Amino acid sequence: MLNRGPAMIFRCLAVMLSIYVVAGAAQTHAQEALVTYKSLAPRVALDLAQAALADCQQRGYQVAVAVVDRSGVVQVVLRDRYAGPHTPATASGKAWTAATFRNSTSGLFAISQPGMMQAGIRNLPGAVIIGGGLIVESGGLLVGAVGVSGAPGGDADEACAKAGIEAVQGKLDF
Repeated sequence: MLNRGPAMIFRCLAVMLSIYVVAGAAQTHAQEALVTYKSLAPRVALDLAQAALADCQQRGYQVAVAVVDRSGVVQVVLRDRYAGPHTPATASGKAWTAATFRNSTSGLFAISQPGMMQAGIRNLPGAVIIGGGLIVESGGLLVGAVGVSGAPGGDADEACAKAGIEAVQGKLDF
């Protein structure tokens, strides 16, 4: 018969505990090595852009609309037939700026006036600091951004962008 004294039981428990600690540490390390995030589905990005374009058309504006993912990479660009040739690049720039700074471009405009601490962001390559770029969120998390260019002023561009977001918000909230 085997002798299983207290020392032997203690050693077995210590070995089992060590195995659990090592396995748990490996699992924690694996979790830290990977990141999970939400991103706009292409169909939702297209729906958003189409809704923003339609809103501007109803207001009588010829615009371009761009939707980017959370990293600022373009997913969709739409340009109305008479929108200026500069509008696709400007809309994309507004969307990129909103996504990468995680703020509306009108908000960035307000905090980056000459003489203010953040004035330097106006000089960054690719940054478009005029109204018309809005972030898109789902459950409080950034999933993308939309930019509109071509309406008579940043406020009008932003109103169309907001209409596009509102049109798809039900698909984003879950």
